[in-house]
Amino acid sequence: MFKVIKSGLESSIQDWPGRIGHFNKGFPPSGPMDSWSFRLANLLVGNSSGDAGIECQFIGPELRFLEDCVIAITGADMQPKIDDKPCAMWESILIKTGQTLEMSYAASGARSYLAVAGGISVDAALGSRATFDAAGIGGVDGHALKEGQKIKSGTHRGLVFGQRVLTESRPEISTNCSWEIEVVAGPNDDWIDQEGHDRFLNSEWKVSAKSNRMGMRLEGPDWTFAEKAFTKLPENGSEPANIIDQGYPIGAINLAGQTPIILLNDGPSMGGFINPYTVPQCSIWKLGQARPGEIFVFKVISVSEAQEKAREIKLLCSEKSLVS
Repeated sequence: MFKVIKSGLESSIQDWPGRIGHFNKGFPPSGPMDSWSFRLANLLVGNSSGDAGIECQFIGPELRFLEDCVIAITGADMQPKIDDKPCAMWESILIKTGQTLEMSYAASGARSYLAVAGGISVDAALGSRATFDAAGIGGVDGHALKEGQKIKSGTHRGLVFGQRVLTESRPEISTNCSWEIEVVAGPNDDWIDQEGHDRFLNSEWKVSAKSNRMGMRLEGPDWTFAEKAFTKLPENGSEPANIIDQGYPIGAINLAGQTPIILLNDGPSMGGFINPYTVPQCSIWKLGQARPGEIFVFKVISVSEAQEKAREIKLLCSEKSLVS
């Protein structure tokens, strides 16, 4: 279907919701960091929301299409062009045999998503086509795209194009380098004292360049701890942020000493640090679009509010959000 001319920066095949049911064996779900944009891209080309597509990170790939195909690009603006002419985002468009799609650097946001009619056709690993680079599974040979590879699509229902996503149905990607990130308390919020909670919620946190799909490291003020962090049993470890090994949820704000690291799609399944807060699934898309150097301010919501936000996003990722 297309040939990889330039691979971009760690462009990878992902599907949604990813590799479910294997976290206890050390295989995280992987999948798209911004699942909202990913699902809308699939919707535009007539795929199911979970079909495999390409996640492009910071700098997109250059692809030459070997047959006529319908594509859609969503998420970060990587200034896509077809044969050197700008092409629309958030729309389904026809690309013809021999034409070249070129995606540049992200002018806003961090990750773009490319969906092709029929989805990307690669073998599933542990029930998913999502690339998990650290273990070398999923995608094409377990890793990011490489120059010279030829990628095939699956069966599609025809070359139907010309639809676009309503502006109000798209995720609003920050253009001022600042994000409000929703969090729910726990699972280890009782290890932090009130001063520590107040400082976390009333401070600005800078996204470190030492961030990737495994975890997003934050720079900010020191934490303070509740009494139980100092009077715990010795098997919990010597530092106040240490705890006996426990399971980590995706989105956990993992406190490694004084450094919070938000555990992401390719993150570890367990370890010996506390997690005072968790970014819920409905807000992880923001982490996928945030860039190093940008600022986070956190806002506490309830689990029920997080679930309602997830339902709202699911509704936006449906036919009601498309116009011709």
